[in-house]
Amino acid sequence: MKLYKAYAKVNIFLKITGARGNYHEIISRFMRVDSLYDELSFVAKNRDDAFKIIGEFSCKTEQNTIYKAYIALLDSLDETPAKSLKNLMDKYAVEVKKNIPAFAGLGGGSSDAATFLKMCNEVLDLGLSQNELALIGLKVGADIPFFIYGYDSANVGGIGEVVEEFKEELLDFEIFTPKIEISTPKVYRAYRENFYNPIDGFKVEKLKKTPSLDILKKMSADEANDLFKPALQEYKELKNYYKYGYYFSGSGSSFFRVKERKQ
Repeated sequence: MKLYKAYAKVNIFLKITGARGNYHEIISRFMRVDSLYDELSFVAKNRDDAFKIIGEFSCKTEQNTIYKAYIALLDSLDETPAKSLKNLMDKYAVEVKKNIPAFAGLGGGSSDAATFLKMCNEVLDLGLSQNELALIGLKVGADIPFFIYGYDSANVGGIGEVVEEFKEELLDFEIFTPKIEISTPKVYRAYRENFYNPIDGFKVEKLKKTPSLDILKKMSADEANDLFKPALQEYKELKNYYKYGYYFSGSGSSFFRVKERKQ
């Protein structure tokens, strides 16, 4: 069956704008990474009726974002399309060729879940709009709506549900990911306890209008990403990997920079 690409993303900047209960509201520029993606496909399986994911994952199926997306989609459908979805997953497994590292701030799990939702929508002809898919995805993870919309670049706000396309040229990135498994909730908790300093509305509007390349020229790694300092505090070994001129994606552990163009 058809192969679907689930692309990685980097956060050009990530600033905290406030808090909403236990969640942090953000403003961030997400940019797709064309050179790094997982590959998903439906493959026939022996009819054992259990939802099956084939791929290198360290978590149980029930903890996988793809499975969570399946449950969220199932819950949102009427009886007839829900039955079609169950029949599909009885006959087929989801095969995932993993290239995006986990716990890396590159959105691999979210991108896989978003791609799975789009695959089901297409294969079963469910007729769900991007907005409807994004709302289903949001129940699973805050980054999923960005991947549903498939923009090259977007300003992402709220807790991830506000996705506004930002028209600019896609950049080519050099990325390296230390083998450090970072817990996003732990980093956000450290931010709230020790670094809480939300950005004001004027700065938000300025950042939203500034091209990504300009941001990367003007800001340092910790200026661009409010989670860099708390991540360094909680995972001191990160210091050993940071190189000048690189930026920090999400809550880490990946560092990235724009590839230098060959003359």
